[in-house]
Formats: sequence, C-alpha cells, structure tokens
Amino acid sequence: MALLLAAPAPALAVSHKVAIGDFRWSTPVVNVDLGEHVTWFWVGPDTEHSVTGISANDGTLDSDAGRAVPVHRAGDKFSLTFNTPGTYEFQCKLHAIVRGEVVVSAAAGNPALDPDPDPPLAVDVVPPDFSQVRLARRTFGATGTRLRFALGERATIDAELYRLNSRRPARTYAGYMLWRGHVGYDDVAFRARTHGGRRLRPGRYVAIVRATDAAHNDSRAARLHFTVR
Repeated sequence: MALLLAAPAPALAVSHKVAIGDFRWSTPVVNVDLGEHVTWFWVGPDTEHSVTGISANDGTLDSDAGRAVPVHRAGDKFSLTFNTPGTYEFQCKLHAIVRGEVVVSAAAGNPALDPDPDPPLAVDVVPPDFSQVRLARRTFGATGTRLRFALGERATIDAELYRLNSRRPARTYAGYMLWRGHVGYDDVAFRARTHGGRRLRPGRYVAIVRATDAAHNDSRAARLHFTVR
C-alpha cells in the first residue's frame, strides 16, 4: 500500500501592508509574488524606525536613505515593488529588534491586487473639540472676568496675550495664561494678570486661545478681544 505524503501548502501572497509600531512589524514574514508591492505604515506610538535592507539583494533599499536617524510621523508610509524572487531581509537602523522579511515567489503576481486594509493608527491624532469660547465681559479691571468654553476631552487651555497698539508694531506680546479644562462646560477665572503674575497695563488686547490634549493635539485657535481698564 502506497503511503501518500501531503505537501505543505504554499504561503498565500496576500499580506501586502505592514504596520510598524510597538517596536515590531505586524507581519514579520510577508509573502508576495513577482511584481507585487509591500507598503509599511508607521502607526505609532513609536515611529523612529526605518525599513532598511540588510541582505545581499536589498542593501540599497531604505525608507530613510541618507539619514542616520529615521524621521517619521504617525501615518507615514513607504512602498517597495519586488520584481525578483528571493528573500529580502529588513531591519531598523536604530532598533535591531524591529525587523522582518519579504519572501518573493517566482510566480507572476497581480500588482493591482491590494487586499489588505490600511492599518489603523495607534495614536491619537484628533484635536480636542473646543467650542463656545467667550469672555463673560470684554472690558474689565483688576478683578478680571470669566473665560467660558466647552471641551470634548480633558485638555490644557492656553491663551497668548498681545497688546494692541495704535502705532507699529500693531501688537506686542504681553504674556500668557494657562488653565486645565475638563469634559463639558468650563468656567475659569480670566484675570488681568499673566501666568507669571505680571499685571496687564490698561489698554486693548487680543487673546489667542487653544486647547491641547494629552496627545499634544492642538485645537483651532479662538481670538478674544478685550480691554483692561
């Protein structure tokens, strides 16, 4: 009786997109066919990684050619098309543990086939929802007034203060104010003093107010004009 041996199934060439984050490739071994491509996505939170060829057949391939330190932001991507069969080994030039390989078969591939979805980012890149920004009074004295706003997430609020001049320069920097805001409606003291305690001189001012969340995303700025008596 003949014994039939099952041959190992070939790897499917469908992993064309690789996420780089948490100091690793999401797919350490990527299988493609001739003419197909691989795209690497920097998803974070760590992004200081390169895709640098270290084997004999890919020594010139480098996502960060000419740079000793990889420079990337969350959402960056890098693509390579492979037209020669073989195994291509890659390694980050800063972190040796961030590595993987691309195995290219001798079968003709379909470059138009791109079945993988783009990997989602692992970092927050959405600015905070910062709205309804207003002063309770636009003219006030030493006691100040109230700054009111609404936040969609916890954030730090800062206001750059500029004194408006009738002559050039049209405005001069006067200092800044700083608060911590919570989710929902906020009502904080807006005094006629800067964060360092310096009193604002009588005159007209503009405050450029922003919210910054824990991931360092800045909201759009609100401009508030006011007068100190």
